[in-house]
Amino acid sequence: MEIVPVSDGRGLDRFIAFPYDHYRADPLWVPQLRRDVRTLLTPGKNPFFEHAEAQYFLARSNGRIVGRIGAIKNDMHNREHNDRVGFFGFFESIDDQAVANALFDAAATWLRSRGFDTMRGPMNPSVNDDCGLLIENNGTPPSLMMPYNFGYYPALHERYGFAKAKDLLAYDGGGSELPPERLFQLARRAAKRSGIALRTLDKRRFDAEVELIKALYNSAWERNWGFVPLTDAEIDHLAKQLKPIVVPDLVVFAEQHGRIVGFGVGLPDFNLALLHNRSGHLFPGILKVLWYSRKIRRARILLLGVIPEFRGRGVDALLYDRIWQNSVKHGMPSGEAGWILEDNALMNKSATQLGFRVSKTYRVYDKPL
Repeated sequence: MEIVPVSDGRGLDRFIAFPYDHYRADPLWVPQLRRDVRTLLTPGKNPFFEHAEAQYFLARSNGRIVGRIGAIKNDMHNREHNDRVGFFGFFESIDDQAVANALFDAAATWLRSRGFDTMRGPMNPSVNDDCGLLIENNGTPPSLMMPYNFGYYPALHERYGFAKAKDLLAYDGGGSELPPERLFQLARRAAKRSGIALRTLDKRRFDAEVELIKALYNSAWERNWGFVPLTDAEIDHLAKQLKPIVVPDLVVFAEQHGRIVGFGVGLPDFNLALLHNRSGHLFPGILKVLWYSRKIRRARILLLGVIPEFRGRGVDALLYDRIWQNSVKHGMPSGEAGWILEDNALMNKSATQLGFRVSKTYRVYDKPL
């Protein structure tokens, strides 16, 4: 076995292709479009790399690719947290500890040479993308922008010496035509008490609405563990990618006297359509994706945030209530919300009080270098 750094386009093609073979027989794995994966991994296409650097590695045995990993230097994280944490991501491996160890060693060596004292992950490539290792699953495919892995992956990490840094929780909710009465009452009281009004996204003013989200995003999440601000370019990039599947009724703003104090972003869970394009190729697979996209019955609450001075006033209940009602209206009576940090007591309490239940748990690991 040998570990080979990715140094050219052909190597990147192999790096991208490995999961499509690795998970070929797993009905829960969702193949993303290869075009989108390439954009995610490529400097000049993904604005993340304006403040970050990555080196990808492949594990090869007898001429066959048996694993991969990325080592990631995220300057934005280090500036925000004043630490020396480097990251790994895009980890995939056959069930062989020697292969996993060699991949982890390659990433650790690259990070150590750049002065980092801790290796954290998986981050693909950051906390603002899909992150964490799936350790508990309810038997359903991952939702949009959430990761997936085989059940033996946690053991590969823990035998190498990784320890839990933080768990991330995903919640399932819905399934009925109306939100629970408790949610309705909370929302109604919050609106009356705080003078909060709700409105949905105006897609005709899409760029202006994105500017509002930019102003709110970093304020609403700034105190979270591991939080890294998104740059304007990153938010623009994400908005451009998601715009084709945005349903305006599922993007809800909370306003007080014309000032935006919170927002929630729900999306059709497009993974349920991508699930049917096993190759990940744009053509002819996109035809299957478009066909199944008409049958999506699950929403994904991607973001829900409230600025600090309005937390604890029921604004989150207002946003959940409206997104739930509008999801039902668009044929999506159930949904997944998250992720939420395991120790974010306020958000976890709100989710359970509103009738949501933990459906998946993801783990972020640390290892000293």
